[in-house]
Amino acid sequence: MISIVVPTVGRPSLAVLLDALAGQLDDLPGVEVLLVDDRRGDAGELAVPGTLAAYTKVLTGRGAGPAAARNAGWRAARGPWVVFLDDDVVPAGDWARRLVADLAVGDRVGGVQGAVRVPLPAHRRPTDWERATAGLTEGEWITADMAYRRDALAAVGGFDERFPRAYREDAELAHRVRSAGWRLVRGRRVVTHPVRPESRWISLRTQRGNADDALLRRLYGPRWRSDLGLPPGRRHRHAAVTTAGVLALVGVALHARPPRHAASRGALGVATGVAALAWAAGTAEFARARIAPGPRRADEVTTMLVTSALIPPLAVTHWLRGWWRSRGVRPGVTA
Repeated sequence: MISIVVPTVGRPSLAVLLDALAGQLDDLPGVEVLLVDDRRGDAGELAVPGTLAAYTKVLTGRGAGPAAARNAGWRAARGPWVVFLDDDVVPAGDWARRLVADLAVGDRVGGVQGAVRVPLPAHRRPTDWERATAGLTEGEWITADMAYRRDALAAVGGFDERFPRAYREDAELAHRVRSAGWRLVRGRRVVTHPVRPESRWISLRTQRGNADDALLRRLYGPRWRSDLGLPPGRRHRHAAVTTAGVLALVGVALHARPPRHAASRGALGVATGVAALAWAAGTAEFARARIAPGPRRADEVTTMLVTSALIPPLAVTHWLRGWWRSRGVRPGVTA
């Protein structure tokens, strides 16, 4: 038996996913589908296609995020393999057949990842948000489509529920599974992950993930990115730009006070100018790095300019908040 676990907040994309699964039941003997309804409040029942209803069980989540929802799913699963799918992916027409082949692996293989495709516009360069979504195609062990042996999940206790977002919780689990002696490999099945519509300010909201990065730093030390196989970030640059901006603002505020000593006032003016130039240069570099590969439309350029000024202090604030909240975490101890 194969257990498919789908945590969901009831997005319209869920119906597309379930329809795709329903059309491949003949290639999935003994399958069960566990939908974990992670919506808060009474949002009504989830619609399940009739052909899939006999194979599907709907579980009620706690509204505590995808890590907790996936834990509820795999702990209720009966199959030796648990396949996690996000509720906004679309399995290819041969996904089920390839899944069965992907899971024909050695006993020490604890997980098999599916390939993720992100369709991008053919007539123009992708926006910042589209490029961020396309990053999923290069992600390792992401639960957009990731199969784990139930024994491997049980051995490490599943997902760490202190990660409340769909961010880093899958990489952290994969690290613990590999550390426990299991191998993770890539399979040949494919899902498509469309770029969902979002506000032009989505990049500001995603900075909340810096709090999760702070927790990872607490857990795994200064080498946490390389140990978990994560790409380098911009936190140190954001911290430098934010510091320069704060110093410039402080300098302006002090300069506005009644003068006492002309020499000290002049030195303050120079220091303030240097800090302001450093902030402007750092912000301009960040904006250029985001604008250059994009469509360069007026609305996109405006959004990039505004958010490039706001992201560094926002990222630093979320990091500090996460660092403070995780102050009692002991290195190497997961929950």
